[in-house]
Amino acid sequence: MSISADERRTRILEAVQGLGSVRVAELAERLGIPAVTVRRDVAALADAGLLHRVHGSVSTTAHRRDSGSGGGPSLGLLVPAVGQYFDEVIAGARTAAGHAGAQLVLGISSYDANADHVQVEQLLKSGVDGLLLAPNWTPADAPGGRAWIEDLPVPAVLVERRPAPGSPAEELDSVASDHRHGVLLALRHLAALGHGAVALVARRDTWTAHEIRRGYAEGCELLGLPPEQVIDIVTPTVDAEAVANSLVEASSRGVRAVLVHNDQDAIQLLPLLRARGLKVPEQLAVVSYDDVFAALGAPPLTAVAPPKQAVGSEAVALLLRRLGSEGPAPVHHVLLLPTLQVRESCGAAAV
Repeated sequence: MSISADERRTRILEAVQGLGSVRVAELAERLGIPAVTVRRDVAALADAGLLHRVHGSVSTTAHRRDSGSGGGPSLGLLVPAVGQYFDEVIAGARTAAGHAGAQLVLGISSYDANADHVQVEQLLKSGVDGLLLAPNWTPADAPGGRAWIEDLPVPAVLVERRPAPGSPAEELDSVASDHRHGVLLALRHLAALGHGAVALVARRDTWTAHEIRRGYAEGCELLGLPPEQVIDIVTPTVDAEAVANSLVEASSRGVRAVLVHNDQDAIQLLPLLRARGLKVPEQLAVVSYDDVFAALGAPPLTAVAPPKQAVGSEAVALLLRRLGSEGPAPVHHVLLLPTLQVRESCGAAAV
């Protein structure tokens, strides 16, 4: 069974972190992945600053810094995956840490809340002074699965997560994109273009997906738009045909605009809609959420762009401030506003 590029790159990073430094050919053999594919993935990870390449070998950026450490604080960053959205969050955190003379150590979990604690324990064992945490929390999680956050021995900042009121996590600093505001931007733009109803296509498996669903309900009520039943994406490659059929049916009822979370799912839908005679943007205005590679769609996709790099940068700044504090300091819950990047897919002139 084939695996996605994100899964391959996560496996590569985990292997290199365990080995410290390894030749690319040996890495390919260990993982059972063709060497040419591993070289391509290693190049992408090196371009993102997550790995260091030299003379056919690859090492973690943390391993490289250890050989000439500047003595700054060590910051552990937990993310649910590498690739797409979190690459930019990591890039922002890495740049901010570098400017401050700090070392960033990456921990990769999975979209499974049970894996978070294991990865955090590994980061703590590596000797980090503080933690930047993007755990895979969703409203359906049992509260007990988050109890470990009460016992952290070092300062921590939540990244792209909003703590639940009254939970232990509320006592932590946090930095997140205001995804509900991002959805409102998209709905307001489509309403201004004359659309009296907007469909939502969304996942259920991430924190962001649930924030987008809540933002859709709140935004429709605020703007006086009739809320459509959300079209679910469970498995993108399996559900794409069914989603396209649902959008054709919605179009036949007069719904001529849709917000899709995320870029990948929106781009996969475009040819399926064309094959069903539904032209974008002439017959259906499409806005995607994330703006990782929305501009590469055919047509280029108007997209809500969360401030991903700024989230990573601000999270590092908050953690360094906490580490440098000599006494109690106010807890900061920071929300950064997304922007809307207007392109051809919504039928408005690009700006």
